[in-house]
Amino acid sequence: MSLNVLFVGGTGQISLPCVEKAVEAGHRVTVFNRGRADAGLPAGVTSIVGDMKDAAAYGALARQSFDVVCQFMVFTPEEMATDIATFTGHAGQYIFISSASVYEKPARHYVITEKTPAVNPFWPYSQRKIACENLLKAQDQLPWTIVRPSHTVRNGLPSMMNDGDTTAYRMLAGLPVIVCGDGTTPWTLTRSVDLAVPFIGLFGKEAALGEDFHITSDKGYGWDQIYRAIAAGLGVEAKIVHVPTDTLIRYNPEWEGPLMGDKTWAALFDNAKVKRVAGDFTCSENIDEVLAESIAHVKRRIAANAGKPVDLNPIMDRIASEQAALGQG
Repeated sequence: MSLNVLFVGGTGQISLPCVEKAVEAGHRVTVFNRGRADAGLPAGVTSIVGDMKDAAAYGALARQSFDVVCQFMVFTPEEMATDIATFTGHAGQYIFISSASVYEKPARHYVITEKTPAVNPFWPYSQRKIACENLLKAQDQLPWTIVRPSHTVRNGLPSMMNDGDTTAYRMLAGLPVIVCGDGTTPWTLTRSVDLAVPFIGLFGKEAALGEDFHITSDKGYGWDQIYRAIAAGLGVEAKIVHVPTDTLIRYNPEWEGPLMGDKTWAALFDNAKVKRVAGDFTCSENIDEVLAESIAHVKRRIAANAGKPVDLNPIMDRIASEQAALGQG
């Protein structure tokens, strides 16, 4: 069945492969965004350049009416309220892309299901996503589905504190990289292309309405394993320094959200619910394959920026030096 599908976003880390899979599935796809990413949208996609903050343009877009609206760019309850008002009566299914970071920290069970409470006392980003979810669930006029991706990779490298490119630059410079804890906590990584298959499988499904789903790989990796695989892909050796989470937060309080609110904890997921509705799916579990596209992207960015100043996040050097001094008699 061919559906009329709108992607708000559509060129990002997760959304672009979803657009590609939607086109492959025969859906009529429109992408609405600010046109700032040269993403290479597939042939046949209608691209509309605009801003969600432009009420007239956004409202006119919505009044076209879509079978499915995929919203990748709502991050605050105010934005969600606008979308509810905009798309009510004009969308058969509104899919809100939330985040698996909304789940309770620390989780009461080592495997996360959709029944795990959405409670994150540490990270404002996750708290805002929870508020968006609650607002959507509180109304009954716009049919909705919530999708919660976990750590999904395509063009960015996974990293615990700083952005992935900084981690790569530090590795290439022979500088230490910081891992909170002992590096063995299992963490799930999912390729965007693997997530896209079940995501598209939720389109137009009656059983998906009024439900939330996470979509992830079934496998977790220790952070040391992840960093060593990144380093190997870059052709270097990872110099890993382990530091307790609470110590890292004392160095930089801004790390509390992404660490205590997310990456400090084990993240393993039960995907049975989404498989029942969208159909069975598999994700790559080979860490080198999972990271291959991200490493290729970062290599291209590094080559393009050759000779330009790079922020190597010098606080990392201070932390590594002071941590090493603890072991000196």
